[in-house]
Amino acid sequence: MTLQEINRSILSGTFSNDDLNSMVDAIKFVRGQLASKAKCTLTVGSNVKFTNTRSGGVTIGIVGKVNRKFIIVKSGMTNWRVPANMLSAA
Repeated sequence: MTLQEINRSILSGTFSNDDLNSMVDAIKFVRGQLASKAKCTLTVGSNVKFTNTRSGGVTIGIVGKVNRKFIIVKSGMTNWRVPANMLSAA
């Protein structure tokens, strides 16, 4: 099943509220797994980059701290609190 087919079936309204809640829980679980995998590859001092949602540009920085959900990225004089799944190696 392709992503477009999944989106069409969700928009068609054939799912109950319980079905939709189950899908949301599954998506949250998978996002958590992706963040955990990303955190395992990051260490303090690693060069990383992410797309800045404020400016739309790519920000490059160095990992300052690895927290449970967010990574502190130092870029110049600014510290960014970024979700782990938004980071990639620079």
